[in-house]
Amino acid sequence: MKRGDLDDLAAFAVVARTRSFTRAAAEMGLSPSALSHAMRGLEQRLGVVLLARTTRSVAPTAAGRQLLHSLEPALAGLAEGLASLASWRGTPAGNIRLTTLHYASRTLLADRLPAFLREYSDVTVEVTIDDRLTDIVAGGFDAGIRPGGVVENDMIAIRLEPDSRTRVVGTPDYFTRHPRPQSLQDLQEHICINYRRVTTGEITPWRFEREGEMINIRTQGQLIVNDGVLAGATIRAGAGLGVLLEHEITEELADGRLVSVLDEWSPVFHGCHLYYPNRQITPALRALTEALRWKDK
Repeated sequence: MKRGDLDDLAAFAVVARTRSFTRAAAEMGLSPSALSHAMRGLEQRLGVVLLARTTRSVAPTAAGRQLLHSLEPALAGLAEGLASLASWRGTPAGNIRLTTLHYASRTLLADRLPAFLREYSDVTVEVTIDDRLTDIVAGGFDAGIRPGGVVENDMIAIRLEPDSRTRVVGTPDYFTRHPRPQSLQDLQEHICINYRRVTTGEITPWRFEREGEMINIRTQGQLIVNDGVLAGATIRAGAGLGVLLEHEITEELADGRLVSVLDEWSPVFHGCHLYYPNRQITPALRALTEALRWKDK
């Protein structure tokens, strides 16, 4: 292997993963033109076209996909080997790419990640927020955070929070203008705040469960969102009914700022887990796992 080939192969893997010279260049600290030039040089030396380029996109060719399939485990092993040197320095170091959903970013990560970054100054964490279920291997991520109920069985999963329940809630002011629902069917008469799935475009039905019976109800309202922060603010302003996690509103339920209804139908929300492939992990990811892990008090 000629000098510089390893750097170019690693760069090719980033371009193939991001499918963008601009994003890959930003990730690697290069200019897009320099990166494009390096890829053309690599293709000339190998004698095959690795990347199909158009004015709007870049994607690996069949030969590129074959090369990427061979490269990924080798590059992962190299990264693990380099990261393992941190044990000789006495502290974890290196980069961690993490994919998570909005809920976990504004609660779990916002609460625990800053302390981790202060303690481990040689670790860099890149967080990508996406409510879709991401293939962390194909996406080049070291780990992901998702509710326990959707984590694949072949992953190592670390619990980050306990299971909770979802509650249908409104403000006292809302209930002075609208009668409290006594049955699931009564929700059709209420202003309900709904959530649209980014992946399918579907408006998510409200899920209820009681003694093993599960029912989905499609509700109507003035607001449809794909982010819980705006939904929560609208509920707390008295503009509609919505579904919130019980452990996030304990104080508001206790002091009466929010009122919960249809409690007998409250289903379980499987708490978030950090998960990663079943392989040796770097000291940096191990340290992050311990920092985020839920500790039952």
